Amino acid sequence: MTTTSFGTVLTCVDGRIQRPVADFLVTRFGVPYLDTVTRPGMIKHLTSSYDPATNAILTDLNTSLGLHGSTQIALVAHHDCVGNPVDDDIQRSQLQSSVDHFVRRYPGLIITGLWVGEKWTVEVFV
Repeated sequence: MTTTSFGTVLTCVDGRIQRPVADFLVTRFGVPYLDTVTRPGMIKHLTSSYDPATNAILTDLNTSLGLHGSTQIALVAHHDCVGNPVDDDIQRSQLQSSVDHFVRRYPGLIITGLWVGEKWTVEVFV
């Protein structure tokens, strides 16, 4: 559990996953507030060095880390993502790669990968 009041989540804009993810993370991170950075198909952007969306995402993330002192980051992928219309197994692979990338990029922070399944339940993936 962190002593800061904020955690940060990088997630898809899909409204079906917002509440379950927020409820899960407030409890898991032990914080009252979540900074939420959204992008359609978020997980496909997180390891690219050529995608212009990646820079915007990282700017938003760094704002959360710097101004709110967040020490925990959740990366979220989900079933039936229209922003990243690939097979669930591909998304899970993207999620694993993203978590590995963020662990290297942000040493000392807690990085959690979450998968939201077809019944909109949240599970820790990595």
